[in-house]
Amino acid sequence: MKIIGYGEDALTLWALRQHSSKILKVFPDKTPISECIAFYRPSFGRHGKDGSSTFGEFDAIIVSKQNVYLIESKWDNHNNFKNEEFPLENHQILRHQIFVWYLTHWNKKYSGNWQTFINEKQENFPFPNKTVAPNGSLLAQNLEHILTRIQEHCGYLSESNIKNVFLFFYDSEKSTYPTKTTDSFKVIPIPYSREIEGNFVTM
Repeated sequence: MKIIGYGEDALTLWALRQHSSKILKVFPDKTPISECIAFYRPSFGRHGKDGSSTFGEFDAIIVSKQNVYLIESKWDNHNNFKNEEFPLENHQILRHQIFVWYLTHWNKKYSGNWQTFINEKQENFPFPNKTVAPNGSLLAQNLEHILTRIQEHCGYLSESNIKNVFLFFYDSEKSTYPTKTTDSFKVIPIPYSREIEGNFVTM
């Protein structure tokens, strides 16, 4: 069965299936694609108000044996995009910062005991307008599952092994792509014009 989709989300899933190797090559990462895992649109709640613990959802996360790639995606929306820069929004930047904190502070000894993680790490949580996910919450459950899968796959991570990626999908027949975005994010342009039919992409 073919799956045919439209828009930014469909292009992200298409890129995961067809262009993950391109993402790895940029850094470079020699892990075979067959040895990587990917999370598509993993949810950590809405990005939320001040005082909440939720921080939104990534468009994707790729986990190799070497690095973890936290991905934000945008597209030109079939318009004539010509800007050199595409800055990300504050809540997107904060999402990456919060998840990096979880990745570098959580380990398997906290598996099944989120409250211990809170007790030991909450004082070091560096985001004054956010809180650590409450014990028993859906957010804590989702975080523990993904953090466990990531550490089982590639072990403990330092910040140098966590990469912020900005995928930009563009129609190369009429658009260009930005070469600059927010600091700490790597722009990876992916043309889609040859892969669409009637503005839809086959995933």
